[in-house]
Amino acid sequence: MPMFNTLLESKPKKQRTVGGIVWSAILHTLLIVGAVYGTSQATEQLEKPKEEKIDFIDVKPDEPPPPEPEAPPPPDVVAAPPPPKGFQVLAAPVEIPDVIPDIDLTKAVTNEDDFTGKGVAAGIAKGVVGGTGAVTADQVYFEFQVEKTALAAPGNPQPRYPETLQKAQITGEVLAQFVVDTTGKADMSTFKVLKSDNKLFEIAVRNILPQHRFLPAETGGRKVKTYVQQAFQFQLGQ
Repeated sequence: MPMFNTLLESKPKKQRTVGGIVWSAILHTLLIVGAVYGTSQATEQLEKPKEEKIDFIDVKPDEPPPPEPEAPPPPDVVAAPPPPKGFQVLAAPVEIPDVIPDIDLTKAVTNEDDFTGKGVAAGIAKGVVGGTGAVTADQVYFEFQVEKTALAAPGNPQPRYPETLQKAQITGEVLAQFVVDTTGKADMSTFKVLKSDNKLFEIAVRNILPQHRFLPAETGGRKVKTYVQQAFQFQLGQ
């Protein structure tokens, strides 16, 4: 078997030529220059500020609100004509009530100065000579003090019969007292029950009375407030 007596490292090294060294230097120089240029370009790109496109839009300013309309001038105040200076007359009652209503002794029922018999009939003592205005007063008269008593207008609805009392066949009556004003309406603040057979009947009357209309009482040719007593019957089959 042959033996290798010569080692690889012991072979003579090849000698590099001058041209190879020159080309190697040129190649390395180009690589270095390219690396430096690429790095500088990248740095320049990073350091270069980014440009942003901004579009400006014209915004129309809000229009001012329209001016508030001027308030109309207040209407001319027309003074009501004063009532005539005169007197009133009390007529004898046509029907005398069988139940005397409660009397407030702290309030005068009539003004004695209005019954002197001097001046114009249906006037008042505090009126003006030659006055033509309506006589207004908050005085409430009793039925025997007026010339014409207040009368219920036809067609007034009847109170609703309480269902529980109707099923039990319970009948009854309610006698109520209230004031009828000059417009023919019942003043519910003055409503009072003088007689009642059952509380449910009272409630039924109180609920229906605001729907009733009356012909106001009159005295001296003018409408006045007056106390009214009215009975409401609750009968089966009505």
